[in-house]
Amino acid sequence: MASLFYKYRKFLGFFLVFSIITISLFYSALKPEKSLPIFNPADVNPELVDSTMQYKSKYHTIADFSFTNQNGKIVTQKDYEGKIYVADFFFTTCGSICPKMTTNLVEVQKAFLNNPKVMLLSHSVLPNVDDVAKLKEYAIKNKVNDTKWNLVTGDKKEIYRMARKSYLAVKQGSPNELYDMVHTENFVLVDTKRRVRGFYDGTKKEEIQRLIVDINWLCEDKK
Repeated sequence: MASLFYKYRKFLGFFLVFSIITISLFYSALKPEKSLPIFNPADVNPELVDSTMQYKSKYHTIADFSFTNQNGKIVTQKDYEGKIYVADFFFTTCGSICPKMTTNLVEVQKAFLNNPKVMLLSHSVLPNVDDVAKLKEYAIKNKVNDTKWNLVTGDKKEIYRMARKSYLAVKQGSPNELYDMVHTENFVLVDTKRRVRGFYDGTKKEEIQRLIVDINWLCEDKK
């Protein structure tokens, strides 16, 4: 009797293990693999895209650029070559959404502080006001790591061009003022091939967590 009970218990144990493995494999087969879209101008709110780009539905990449950072250094696309990075638009005297966005970007900086593959890039939408000195003061105040995060200023026309033709992230300002911009809460995720892979509300903690997860996914050399 004891022998029969032992055999039954052994069979039951084997059956349970077999069932768990089978269910796990079945679930893995059915579970959709994570992916990130590749955004083109035609996929984005037209308000955020230059009218000359709104038709473009494929092969969109970030254009070359040249701006000056908080240390007075010229920053170009070469500094971000082969990098995954988060871009945004702000200005140092903004008292509405910018403080939250900056605080949340600091969290992203912390999450990837020891990962040289990930960088940050913040553009001033008031470049004529935000000179190098003001950017440096802002950087120190917000504990910006100079090796990880560039705050940039430069020609307003060029920043406008990048915002609306490359990053697809800024609304047009007053039509009476040439190259006027209204920044949004958008964080833009760019992959190593200069492609836009995601937009995130920079004021919301849950969106920042989603951004960090997506960056980690790209760091695994995903497509």
